[in-house]
Amino acid sequence: MADMQKIADYLSECGVFYFATIDGDAPVVRPLGFCMARDEKLYLGVGTFKDVYKQIQANPHIYICALKQDGASWIRISAKAVIDNDPALVDACFELIPDMKPVYEENGWEMGIFHLEGGTITYVENVMQPAVTETF
Repeated sequence: MADMQKIADYLSECGVFYFATIDGDAPVVRPLGFCMARDEKLYLGVGTFKDVYKQIQANPHIYICALKQDGASWIRISAKAVIDNDPALVDACFELIPDMKPVYEENGWEMGIFHLEGGTITYVENVMQPAVTETF
């Protein structure tokens, strides 16, 4: 079973990771940089006003790819996004990225928090080493 804190640390070390959703019948990929591990779950957040949030609502199957700075190690995550409307999670998000809170408040935006479940993660820790795949 995958360790969610390990995954969050890995994504944070990468800085930016690429998050894919489905829009109708086509994939859409965008960079993200926020994640947090809590209660053995990996949480991400996006604005509820964004297309990505609407895409998650319509089809919760997502994919993440992140590359470490060494350029030879990366992860791939395939999972289902489950929306969590817990205000405490939004507060925790803004504690980790405090610069975003005033931007959201000034614009009347809401942060949509979701966790990943029913997924697999594949670690490639050097192009020449065998990949390791775990489930969660």
